[in-house]
Amino acid sequence: MGGRGWVNHPWLMRTYASKALLATLSAAAVAATLTGAAPASRTTESGVPRLDWRDCAQPGGGLDGQECADLPVPLDYRDPDGPHVTLAVTRLRSDRPDARRGTLLVIPGGPGGSGIQKLRQKGAALRAEMGGAYDIVSFDPRGVGGSTKARCGLRADDRMLVNLRPWPGADGQIGENVARSQRVARSCARHGGAVLRSLSTANEVRDIDRFRQALGEEKLSAWGISYGTYVGAVYAQKYPQHTDRWVLDSSGDPDPERVARGWLANMSAGAEERFPDFAAWAADPARDAEGERLRLAERAADVRPLVLALAARLDRAPKETTTAGVPLTGNVLRQAVQNALYSDAAFPELARLVRAAQDPDLDPDLDRKPVLPGALAGPMSDQDAAVTMAVVCNDARWPRAVPGYARAVAADRARYPLTAGMSVNITPCAFWKGAPSEKPTRITSDGPSNVLMIQSLRDPATPYFGALKMREAFGQRARMVTVGPGGHGVYLGEGNACGDRAVTEFLTEGRRPARDQHCA
Repeated sequence: MGGRGWVNHPWLMRTYASKALLATLSAAAVAATLTGAAPASRTTESGVPRLDWRDCAQPGGGLDGQECADLPVPLDYRDPDGPHVTLAVTRLRSDRPDARRGTLLVIPGGPGGSGIQKLRQKGAALRAEMGGAYDIVSFDPRGVGGSTKARCGLRADDRMLVNLRPWPGADGQIGENVARSQRVARSCARHGGAVLRSLSTANEVRDIDRFRQALGEEKLSAWGISYGTYVGAVYAQKYPQHTDRWVLDSSGDPDPERVARGWLANMSAGAEERFPDFAAWAADPARDAEGERLRLAERAADVRPLVLALAARLDRAPKETTTAGVPLTGNVLRQAVQNALYSDAAFPELARLVRAAQDPDLDPDLDRKPVLPGALAGPMSDQDAAVTMAVVCNDARWPRAVPGYARAVAADRARYPLTAGMSVNITPCAFWKGAPSEKPTRITSDGPSNVLMIQSLRDPATPYFGALKMREAFGQRARMVTVGPGGHGVYLGEGNACGDRAVTEFLTEGRRPARDQHCA
């Protein structure tokens, strides 16, 4: 989901647009960004600092009317008068004040997604759909974008997406994954400090409620995407009295015993369910008729074995790419497949990569070097790598026994060759310093019936069977709308008019289906 992290890229999703990042902070500099108690002046009646809004529209690509502000929140909510960190928050005022009914919060995905970027990308379309019904707001969670940063001090190769994600060796061995996970966990413990330890879903939920208070709102409506659906679900469980109309787009299984470990594991089956969409596209004769020769096989059934065989060949003999020092390996190709399954819009880029990686003796036109997708051509920033790991490792305890991971990888790679055991492999969370400070929240049916879930039936990141677990947990509090096209992120994403209409009508008119429904 667009975003960053385990459920979204850069860990588990492609990145199409880079974002401006602040300079890397040393541990001392991070500490220096912590403020004292919230300012005594310009506070709301509840003592929360008021927001000083400023224009933050970007020339040439910004969104007219977008405002930004800084919101101090406690580093540790158990010590509300202690050090504070700063959240970068953003707002689009209703362009029809007479029609305004409240405030709609966009909860970004990830972990590690930027709400400010999301609003720049989707704000115009969302504003048009809402017809002035809301001020639309979002935020960069702590650790992200313009908010107070954390860091891990990781070396560049450990920040490559294909290395941060635990792809096993070509023979299924996980020794290199274990060593890397230990090294990353040690570095995060050494450099991360209090800010890194504060990155969690529980604190993001508290930060949202502090944002609500600063906005002066009794209730919020929300659109949570991908990992943001879990944040939204936890908020609805913790603060049901402050929820108005609640939309969860592309949900994962909220099992409190597994949380992100379960989301990652479910992606194996999700990729297998989604891949036939790419296969059908890549075997369509129209691909050749378009003049670029992107058709990979005459039959859809032949695409999967072709890609698997190519990945195995690249395991043995990586191919040089246009990015110096970054070859196309089998795991890089597998990662590219995983990324491309998020949206049909990424299919042409994957087909070009597959064709360029094939043996030129089989096709004389293939004498060029493969061009890697941007997300695979270079390392993530240290801050982005830190936040994507810290949240999921701080949220819940992960198993620590290495042999258990090895057994899981062996079984999973046999059952789900497209992900080759990656989804159940060891991560830095197995060696993370310190136990989670609190248990994950269990989502229940206690609360108002004001949740609308929207879900693709073939989602590679948050598969339908996992979303059904979220639906079951909410009981009569929720209704689910499913859509036929595959992909991740449904509303205003894949062009399903029926699904878009269901969400828009719920948010603007309060109309929610009487029972779960499917949009063909």
